[in-house]
Amino acid sequence: MAKNPKPFLHPTKNTMNENLRASMVELLQKHLGTAIDLSYAAKQAHWNVKGFNFIAVHKLFDELHEQAEEYVDLIAERLTGLGGQARGTVQAATEISVLEPYPLDLVDSDGHLKRLADNYAKWSTAVREGISEADEAGDDLTADLLTEVGRGLSTSLYFLESHFQHA
Repeated sequence: MAKNPKPFLHPTKNTMNENLRASMVELLQKHLGTAIDLSYAAKQAHWNVKGFNFIAVHKLFDELHEQAEEYVDLIAERLTGLGGQARGTVQAATEISVLEPYPLDLVDSDGHLKRLADNYAKWSTAVREGISEADEAGDDLTADLLTEVGRGLSTSLYFLESHFQHA
């Protein structure tokens, strides 16, 4: 499968220009893939974390997974509402995610916290770029959706970093 195939658009009564819909579907697909990737990175951490603060980070990682799953649904529904075809399998997500593959041998809580913080920071940057792209294109609804996702990512990054930042 091509890394970034041209989006197929289903017929819709959405009045947005077809070229704009196609570009927003492409933008949203990248964020859908990243949301799926991040969701399962958090779950990987949840399943495999070890350490003295196990229960706290175990629960945090599960909450992060659940929150990322909400982003998956929001993004996929906007994408399909524009007439796009969501490519939401794990295999499709890894082809388009902006994140680096999550290490499968990581177990210590600090390692998971720092790696997830890196992932949240990287996706936050891509989300801000996506907001600008949607704004410039004139799609306020996609920009608003990405703004909502960005706010959540920012809060999650704060929760992650608070575990390893010291005064």
